[in-house]
Amino acid sequence: MSSTPQFGTAEYKSASGPDRCKSCQQELSGAYFRINGLLACEKCTRQLQAQTPQDTHAAYVRGILFGVGGAIVGLILYSAFGIATGIRLGYIALAVGWLVGTAIKKGSNGIGGRRYQIAAVALTYAAVSLSAIPVGIYYIVKEKNAAQISHPPDSSPASNTTLPGSASPQDDPPASGQRSTPRITSAAGALLFAGLASPFLELTEGVSGLIGLVIIFVGMRIAWKMTGRPPLEILGPFQAHAPPLPAPAV
Repeated sequence: MSSTPQFGTAEYKSASGPDRCKSCQQELSGAYFRINGLLACEKCTRQLQAQTPQDTHAAYVRGILFGVGGAIVGLILYSAFGIATGIRLGYIALAVGWLVGTAIKKGSNGIGGRRYQIAAVALTYAAVSLSAIPVGIYYIVKEKNAAQISHPPDSSPASNTTLPGSASPQDDPPASGQRSTPRITSAAGALLFAGLASPFLELTEGVSGLIGLVIIFVGMRIAWKMTGRPPLEILGPFQAHAPPLPAPAV
């Protein structure tokens, strides 16, 4: 059983009963607080404050790393389903949002807040949109292989004859590394941009594209809500009414 004071469920005392701490059920005397609207003694309040995890840079970085892992798992799930079935089922975006939100909360030890929410939304969108890249590459390779099987290249001796004075393909000088690196970088950048823009590009498909975009935003909303800061409002201290002094003996 957890020793952390719990103040998640409201309870109401009877009109004639004394005020008691929601956590330890001890009658309130002296200083007391209200935690999320519930009465709490000073001891339980201090204990809760000491056990509440603090938002630190290390907790944020750990949460982001876990979130990236959740986004990668979501991207693989989304891509694998699309490749295996040939269907881009938008509802998987809801599972991706849940995966990312759960991973961030796990990594940050339950800490939430605005910067965690922004990261969760960004990672959810990136995971869903970038899944279009592996799916697209798969179908391009599949179509290319099918075309090669249907129309095999001419392997007759005449096709391999090199005219005198002409250079063979093997004689072509290799491309310099300085030229190939920018070309690869440019291609990777274009591929990344196309992937991130894919949910909006699918709007050209009409209603189905619009529904898919709405589902993605619902998945992002799930991640946003899951990584919000847990409500913890502590008001006080207040002073409980002291019990009446006993009547002096006569």
